[in-house]
Amino acid sequence: MNTQPLYIKNATLVLADNVLNKASLLIENGKISAINPKIVSDDVQTIDAKGKTVMPGMIDLHCDSLEKEVEPRPNVHFPLDFACAQADKNNASAGITTVYHALSFANEELGVRNNQFAKQIAQAVHQFQPHALVDNRVHCRYEITDPTGLPILIDLMKNQVMQLVSLMDHTPGQGQFKDLASYKAYFGKSYKKSDQELDKIIANKKQQAEGAMERVELLIKTANEQGIAVASHDDDCKERVDTMTAFGVGISEFPINMETAEYARKKGMKTIMGAPNILRGKSQSGSMRALDAINAGVCDCLCADYAPAALIVAVFKLPEISDLTLAQAVQLATKNPAEAAKLYDRGVIEVGKRADLIMVANLDGLVQVSEVFVAGVSAFKASYDHA
Repeated sequence: MNTQPLYIKNATLVLADNVLNKASLLIENGKISAINPKIVSDDVQTIDAKGKTVMPGMIDLHCDSLEKEVEPRPNVHFPLDFACAQADKNNASAGITTVYHALSFANEELGVRNNQFAKQIAQAVHQFQPHALVDNRVHCRYEITDPTGLPILIDLMKNQVMQLVSLMDHTPGQGQFKDLASYKAYFGKSYKKSDQELDKIIANKKQQAEGAMERVELLIKTANEQGIAVASHDDDCKERVDTMTAFGVGISEFPINMETAEYARKKGMKTIMGAPNILRGKSQSGSMRALDAINAGVCDCLCADYAPAALIVAVFKLPEISDLTLAQAVQLATKNPAEAAKLYDRGVIEVGKRADLIMVANLDGLVQVSEVFVAGVSAFKASYDHA
């Protein structure tokens, strides 16, 4: 690792609450050592940002694109180390310096979303990390109607393979799938399942729902013991929020409607919405628009969801379509998710914080990441000459 100090000058620097023009930054030993230093020694590596924006590296709490790297088509699988390497490069080029790969544990349900395969992918992420460009972490999504996933998840926790866990229930009639037709339309098309096959899956879900809350309680207890943050997925009503917060869940992923999002924040939860929702202007499942949640002040974090490249573009689009300043928009993908995941060493440009940084170029209105630094070391670079 290069231990030579790094000096970035002529940058538009995005701090936690404001933006500095023609600013500079000094990085030493992988951390930010000074903002606008008055004296810089000759023994530094100097980068002229030429006016480009420099901001904290983004922290993505939920992205399931790794599943598509493993299984680009139904029942077509790539080697796991290959898939991890591709996802790592994609995240680096997208300016995501800490990524939580969302892997679903749902007992031989659909594609890679079964317990044994998901476990193998989680372990592959953990094993690839020493070679990685960015900080790759594992977010395990537990389908609470599956009793067989619990011991696997607890084992992953205790072996420090998992860094975030979320609770989901995709039984039709709630959350993302408001009725049986929407459930069948999505999974039938995505995984080429017949109505009869889907009916069997749904019947198993309903049968296995017994004891779900006891499993959830044990899972959360273990997560708390391991210092792992817990999220709930697709909250759709106040009652579900009450249930989750009573267990100590602190994050609400993709609340379905405004009332639930408002109530989740009132109960102290951090809320997450998807960046693709911002770019597309709507939810793929017909739920609440992310922009509406942001305008109402009930969105704390943006995540890549299924498209890492969408995150940086959404962040810079928000000041154009909402009342957020650039600094406030950047917080949604940096400071706020860091705090939600209990990562207090990163997410802001402050002296003493980890030097996970990205430089952003503006290509005639389209923002793209031009350089990425992870702990002060360059991890990705693209030759964009536009400021």
